[in-house]
Amino acid sequence: MKSPLVTALCLAVALGTTGCKIVPKTAENSAAPAADASGDAARITTLLAESYEAKLLPLIAAQAQTASTLRGQIAAGLDTAGAAYGARGAGNGSPWNFALKDQGKVVKAELGTRARILDLDTDGDGAADLTLQLGPVIKGNALRDVAPKIYDFTAFRDQMEFGKLGRALNDRAAAGLSVPTEDPTGKTVAFTGVFSLRTASDKWLVTPIALTVLP
Repeated sequence: MKSPLVTALCLAVALGTTGCKIVPKTAENSAAPAADASGDAARITTLLAESYEAKLLPLIAAQAQTASTLRGQIAAGLDTAGAAYGARGAGNGSPWNFALKDQGKVVKAELGTRARILDLDTDGDGAADLTLQLGPVIKGNALRDVAPKIYDFTAFRDQMEFGKLGRALNDRAAAGLSVPTEDPTGKTVAFTGVFSLRTASDKWLVTPIALTVLP
C-alpha cells in the first residue's frame, strides 16, 4: 500500500505532465522569410552591374539632344516633345524625362556640400539656364525613368524597391564623375545627362553621367 506522500507526489507528476505541451524546435522558423533590405540591395546591385554600362549609358547617348533643340521643342509643347525625345515614368502624372548632351559656361559653383552643383549658361546670354547636380546627394529619378524598357516598374516588388533602384542609379552616376577640385566658375563644361520636367516652366535639374571641364 502506497503512503499518502507517495500518492501525492505521483498525482503532482501526472498533473504536471498532462499540462505540458511539447513544441517542435523548428516550428518557429517554419514560415518563409519575407523580402528584406538586404535582398533588395543584392538584387539591385546585380541589376546595375548588368544594365548601367551595357544598356543605360548607350540609351542615353543615343537619345541625347542639345539644350537648344530640347528648349525649342518643349516650348512648342511638352507632351509632344516628350513623345518625340523623352520617356515617361510609371504612374499617372509622372514627369517627362529627357537625355541631354551639350556644354555651357559655369556661372556658379557650389562644391563644398554633399549636394554639389554647377549652374551653367548654355545659350550664351550670361545667365544660368540649367543646373548640374554632382552629388553625392542627387534629387529625382530621371536616370531610372528615362529608360522604362530597361527598368520596368512592374518587374519590382513594390514602390519602395523601385525607389531604391532610383537612389542606386544616382549613386552610381555620381561616383563615376570627375568633379573639379577647384572653382570652375567662368570655365566651359561639357556634359551628358538626364533631367525631368512636369511642366514646361520647370527648372532643368540635370543628373550628369559624364562631365569634363574644358581648357
